[in-house]
Amino acid sequence: MEKIQYKTECFEGPLDLLLYLIGKHKLNIYDIPIFELVEQYTAYVRQMQEDDLEVASEFLTMAARLVYMKTVSLLPVPTEAEELKKELTGELIEYRACKEAAGLLAKNTDGFQLFTRNPAVIKWDQTYLRLHEPEEILRAYLNVAGKNLRRLPPSAENFRRLISAVVISVSEKIEELTDKLKTVKRLSFRKYLAFSKSRSELVAKFLAVLELCKMKKINVLGSGADFDIAPRPMEAENEQTE
Repeated sequence: MEKIQYKTECFEGPLDLLLYLIGKHKLNIYDIPIFELVEQYTAYVRQMQEDDLEVASEFLTMAARLVYMKTVSLLPVPTEAEELKKELTGELIEYRACKEAAGLLAKNTDGFQLFTRNPAVIKWDQTYLRLHEPEEILRAYLNVAGKNLRRLPPSAENFRRLISAVVISVSEKIEELTDKLKTVKRLSFRKYLAFSKSRSELVAKFLAVLELCKMKKINVLGSGADFDIAPRPMEAENEQTE
């Protein structure tokens, strides 16, 4: 048997090796004899492995592909085999055309002439021609301004209200309401809250009324949001104490 002679660096991939085998053994690229091509290709791959040469995975993948094509060719209706062979033929023809074109370009490299020209000056109008509604422009401005403001640290004015706010305790308002009910027999709850100077005082007054009701120091007269507050009689307090 003739000893196989080859150089792995001559083959840029499995298609390159297949073209070499087809040309060497004068096979018809348009009607590839799969059985003969599989034997020749696998012999090359085995020889490369026996010589401890590093075989690229793409060569092994092509070997498996050819073996599969040979297997399906043995079926009673080798329809799939014909499709696979047609696909491989197309790849080989396309690869051969690209290789021939690359060879022609490599030969004519010295004869190439390069032509260049100075870059042309392109004049273009920078006038902004799009039209926008005033509301759209305002939203865009506020959006950009808002992003810039978020990067700034909070000003001292933001903390001045917190620092200067007067702390109003519920116990203070309980004492105030108790003293007030000593001079009046009936007090409108709505008017009592209306004289609040701040939200904190308003909340403190409301909690004071709830606390006095819980302590059974006052009576709530009426229903709904507009009711009156009245001091609880001493007799009822004494009965509750007993």
